[in-house]
Amino acid sequence: QVQLVESGGGLVQPGGSLRLSCAASGSIFRINAMGWYRQAPGKQRELVALIISGGSTNYADSVKGRFTMSRDNAKNTAYLQMNSLKPEDTAVYYCNAVVVRTSDRLKYDYWGQGTQVTVSS
Repeated sequence: QVQLVESGGGLVQPGGSLRLSCAASGSIFRINAMGWYRQAPGKQRELVALIISGGSTNYADSVKGRFTMSRDNAKNTAYLQMNSLKPEDTAVYYCNAVVVRTSDRLKYDYWGQGTQVTVSS
C-alpha cells in the first residue's frame, strides 16, 4: 500500500557531503512523521533524525550541527543533508515513515530498503 524508496548513498571521503532522499508513495492520507535511522555492522539500529508535522526536528547528539533533515510535503519526500562526514557515519541508512492510510485512516509504520553510506579515505 505504501512504499519508501531511498537514494543518494555512496562512497565519500571524510569531511565530504552526501544528500539522501526518501520518497513515499501509495495510499497516503497523511504522513505524521518521517525519520532516518542507520545501522553499522555489529551495532543496533539507531535514530539519526526525525521530523514531524509542522517541521519540528530532532537529531542524535552524534550528528547535531552536521546533518540536517527536511521534508517536501507536496512530494512526500524527506531529505538528509550530511556534511562533515566522519568514518563513524558509515552505515546503512534507512528511511521510516508513520503514515495514515487513505483506506482505513489508521497509522502504519513503513521502512525503506536502506542505502549504503561509506566514509573512507
